[in-house]
Amino acid sequence: MEYKWANQWANKPANRLTVYIVDDDAAVRDALGLLLSVRGYRTAVFANGEGFLNAWQSDWVGCLIIDIRMPGMDGLTLQKRLVELNCHLPVIIITGHGDAGLARQAFKASAIDFLEKPLDDEKLIDAIVEAFRREETALNEMQRGERLLQVLKELTPREREVMDLVVTGKHNREIAPALGISVRTVEVHKANLMAKLGISSVPDLVRISMLYRQD
Repeated sequence: MEYKWANQWANKPANRLTVYIVDDDAAVRDALGLLLSVRGYRTAVFANGEGFLNAWQSDWVGCLIIDIRMPGMDGLTLQKRLVELNCHLPVIIITGHGDAGLARQAFKASAIDFLEKPLDDEKLIDAIVEAFRREETALNEMQRGERLLQVLKELTPREREVMDLVVTGKHNREIAPALGISVRTVEVHKANLMAKLGISSVPDLVRISMLYRQD
């Protein structure tokens, strides 16, 4: 049975983390680009949501700073469109017009923060730090998933059979006759596969199996 990692983020190095700035005001883009460059951040700027979407690639990592009010596609529409595209970049919404309703919509779509212009530099940096922390956590989890996928591929056919039956809730005494082997042999195979996966409990094994789709 083949196991495939169901997430597209694997193998994206954290050192490529970039702050993507989407704002129709050139002065804001320039000011943010300068501020973040001085703080050591890699940046990329876009004048509108359409421009970002046209350039966006699924392997981009980092976070987005999006102006909420822009001609054409506004910031909330862009945020929703990114969700539809399965883009997981954390989003920071900025606006020159504070509005509780818009803030609620932004947070409902999982925005990291909702900041009013003129921006407080430290609040912005704090939001970026949090966004990068979440992104790095996700990247680390995806890389761990890739390692587990490789281990799953290297399990012996018998170990895979035992695993498939264990995660359905069957006990060793039920698995043994189903596979035509002894209970002791089932125990050995189960111990070996769990050692290879670096886990110690059946719930962990079930959780791992649920992270993968099977063909």
